[in-house]
Amino acid sequence: MKRLFASKKGFFALAVIFLWAKTYFSYQTVFNLDITNAMQQFLLVLNPLSASIVFLGLAFLAKGRRMGIWLLVIDFLMSFLLYANVLYYRFFNDFVTLPTLKQTDNLGSGMGGSIFGLMEGYDFVYFLDIVLLIVLYVFTRKNWSTERLAFRKTAMVVISGVALFAVNLGLAEADRPQLLQRTFDRTYLVKYLGPYNYTIYDAVQNAKTSTQRVMASPNDINEVKEYTDANYAEPNPEYFGKAEGMNVIKIHLESFQSFLIDYKLHGEEVTPFLNSLVHDKELTYFDNFFHQTEQGKTADAELLMDNSLYGLPQGSAFSVKGTNTYQAAPAILNQEQGYTSAVFHGDEKTFWNRDEVYKQFGVDHFFDSTYYNMENSVNYGLKDKPFFEESMPLLKSLDEPYYAHLITLTNHYPFPLDPEDATIEKADTGDTTVDNYFQTARYLDEALEQFFKDLKESGMYENSVILLYGDHYGISTNHNRAMEQIMGKEITEYQNAQMQRVPLMIKAPGLEGGVNHTYAGELDVLPTLEHLLGIDSSKYIQFGTDILSKDHDSTVGFRNGNFINADYTVLGDDYYDTETGEVIEDEAKIKEIKAEKDQLAKELSLNDKILYGDLLRFYDPEGWTPVDPSDYDYNNRSESEKE
Repeated sequence: MKRLFASKKGFFALAVIFLWAKTYFSYQTVFNLDITNAMQQFLLVLNPLSASIVFLGLAFLAKGRRMGIWLLVIDFLMSFLLYANVLYYRFFNDFVTLPTLKQTDNLGSGMGGSIFGLMEGYDFVYFLDIVLLIVLYVFTRKNWSTERLAFRKTAMVVISGVALFAVNLGLAEADRPQLLQRTFDRTYLVKYLGPYNYTIYDAVQNAKTSTQRVMASPNDINEVKEYTDANYAEPNPEYFGKAEGMNVIKIHLESFQSFLIDYKLHGEEVTPFLNSLVHDKELTYFDNFFHQTEQGKTADAELLMDNSLYGLPQGSAFSVKGTNTYQAAPAILNQEQGYTSAVFHGDEKTFWNRDEVYKQFGVDHFFDSTYYNMENSVNYGLKDKPFFEESMPLLKSLDEPYYAHLITLTNHYPFPLDPEDATIEKADTGDTTVDNYFQTARYLDEALEQFFKDLKESGMYENSVILLYGDHYGISTNHNRAMEQIMGKEITEYQNAQMQRVPLMIKAPGLEGGVNHTYAGELDVLPTLEHLLGIDSSKYIQFGTDILSKDHDSTVGFRNGNFINADYTVLGDDYYDTETGEVIEDEAKIKEIKAEKDQLAKELSLNDKILYGDLLRFYDPEGWTPVDPSDYDYNNRSESEKE
């Protein structure tokens, strides 16, 4: 055995075994791939082998002992890719795509702590084999041949890996027909192909999409406009224009899920102020409102809310399509009714590429970390209480009417909070992420209460539309065991879908307050706001519909092709009754559901054509002046200006 692994071929075989073993280990311990039959289980065993053989086999092209160096480098890169997916999955319950790698600038803005929080004590196993191989290489390389392996033999190694992949793909297609055409769900691709082959597939797909802008033409926008026109919801005359001329204050509730509303921990309300807004009917609370974000998370939410466009299936449009032409809320409100716009954010302006994207949106003022005293920061940026306090004078400085967007940060994974700021005990599930979540949510609630008091005392409250929204989930499915203790029930796939509700609360003239049960998503907020302000959204290309309209489309679509409405919850090929959670087996209903799935697939395809092809550069609504990014300057202020 020792002599076998002391040779080049033995060294290669050992590396393949190690890489296969830790990949399969990740399948069993980290990735939830929803295995439903023996074929899928077999493919989990099979799929890491083809990529391991092909890529590690390339090391045989090196001459002599350099083959070992090549193999170690390739092995390390593949191990790094695997571990990156492990860390990414632990929080996002998703897999790394090439576009997400363009978001690595965010690592410099507080994400480092989050990454360390995702690491586990046993993670050394993902690199232990590299160490063992290095030791083996050092002690056995002197016995290796100094010649390069015959090209024919190298080719045979690579071809055997390719042949193995062909078998893998054939079995996958038999179990999941049209696998490579159904690309909305990356979990399927990793389950059937493995993380390495999936990455190659992802690279090919990205190469294809990168050419779409070059190939796009003005005619491409016509199909999109015809679709949005056909799905337009006429404004409800009861609400249209009721808030015309009023300021708009939009507050981003970071990682806030709706289950927190009225939730009691240790006998205490976690969010007593937000609860009071609902029960006192000060704001209208939409309790069936869902986030529709994908890999871009917060950035996706901003895109959805300000543009009524979905995010990308991979990566964040903010990062990879930041120079696109957009027709966003700041520019629309400015050109239609002369609004000034501003974003308030207690973090670096480059996070999520905001300093470039906001120029495309037509944002007049971007109050980033340079406008705040950042000494009182935690996690991703300025704590929420000082953030709101220091934002008040900036808000007062804006020319009216204004559209102000305030982004909170404290209630963000991994939810750390200084002991002196905590006013409720942690939960006691034993899961640190879940246990901390309630303290940061309470802190956000208290910060909002003070901000509302300040708005009222300043006289700004009465003349403002107030809009609060949760951007995306805070607790991923990786914490289901702890969440089952919190919710007092099993968190099934169906239950997890129901927990993607986030709050939407609106104060505006004509709205009675209290609870509105209409199903809606982030895509629907912009046309709703436009109609409240007396702006007809029909001339713009927007996929959402006015929530207050009698023609509102109450089916909420998600980026992976799933959807939910009052009747159905659709998760892949599983269809549930939304009210009861029971599986739907009625053929007539299934036929109806499949028709809606096809409709959503078309909508997502048209959305991607807009973003990948930058199609809005070809579309000028009547009276529209294209936004010129050079008109906006978000440079840091000088010390004298700060004083």
